[in-house]
Amino acid sequence: MEVRRTVPVKLDVGSDDASLLRETVDEFLWAANYVVDHAWQGEYKTTSKAQLQRVSFVWLCCGFDRPPSRDAVDRFLTDLEQVVDDVFDHLVEQAARRGLLDLTYCIDSTDVRAMPADPDASKCYDPTDDEYYYGYGCTIVSTGQKIPIAAEFTESKQAPEETAMRVTRDALAVEKPIWMVGDSAYDTLDWHDHLLAAGVVPVAPYNARNTDDPKDIEYRVEDRIEEHGEDVQLKQSTLDRTYNRRTGVERTNESVKDCGLGRGCARGRVHARAQVFLALCLRLVVAITNYERGDNPGSTVITV
Repeated sequence: MEVRRTVPVKLDVGSDDASLLRETVDEFLWAANYVVDHAWQGEYKTTSKAQLQRVSFVWLCCGFDRPPSRDAVDRFLTDLEQVVDDVFDHLVEQAARRGLLDLTYCIDSTDVRAMPADPDASKCYDPTDDEYYYGYGCTIVSTGQKIPIAAEFTESKQAPEETAMRVTRDALAVEKPIWMVGDSAYDTLDWHDHLLAAGVVPVAPYNARNTDDPKDIEYRVEDRIEEHGEDVQLKQSTLDRTYNRRTGVERTNESVKDCGLGRGCARGRVHARAQVFLALCLRLVVAITNYERGDNPGSTVITV
C-alpha cells in the first residue's frame, strides 16, 4: 500500500490576497535560489550554515530587511547600465592618478557563468579548461596590483579580434605602457602592428599553427619589430621575463570574480553586462580604498 506523506491543500484566498501571496512566493523563491546559487560553485558546494547565513547578512548590512525582489534587482541593473561605463572610466582615472598603474599591461579573456534561466546566454567553450559552460565572456586589460583598466563584455570567452583591438585601444588611452602581454590567442598582425606603431612592445607567443611556413621565433614581435625600426633588438631573456608577468591578468580575473564576476545572477545580456562592470568597479574601489588607507592595493578585501 502506497503511503502519501504530502497532502495538497487548496488555499481559498481573494483575488487581491492571491496576488500578494504570489509575490511573496516569488520573492521567497528568488531569495532561496540566490543562496543555493551562491552555495553551488562548480564542483565545490558550500554546506556551512553559517556561511550561507552570511549571504543573507549582506542584505541586512545594506539596509534591507529582506533580499530585494528580482524585479527590484532588474530595475537597478537597468538603471546601472546607463552609467556603469562612465563610473568604470572615472575609477580607472582615479587609480591612474594615484600611480597604481605600471608599465606592463596584460590582456586576457575570462568566462562569465550565467544562470540556466538566462535566455540570452549560450553554451560556450573554454579552451583553457577544455570544457563547455553556459554564459558569456569578458576581455580584460589589467596592470599593477590587479588593476583592471579596460574591459569588454563578450558573447563567449573566445572573443573576436576586433574586441581585442578595441579593448587595447581603450587601455592605451588611459596611459601608454612599455609592454603589452597576451597569450598565443593574440598572435595577430594587426594587434602587433597597432601596438608597435604606438610605441608599445607587444609580447605574445608565436603560434606556428597559423601558417604553413612557420618562422624560427618564439614571439611574433621578433619578426614584426623589423618592420617598425632599424637596428632594434630584443633579448630573448627580456621577452621571456616580460611574458611571465602575464599571470598578473589571471590574478586580476580571479580578484574581479571575488567581486561578483564569477557567476552572474542577472538575467539577460544587458543586465549581465551591468553586473560584470559592477564587479570591475568594485575591484577598483577596493584597490583605491586600500591605497588611501596605506594598505596593500592588491588585496581583495578591505580590513575594517
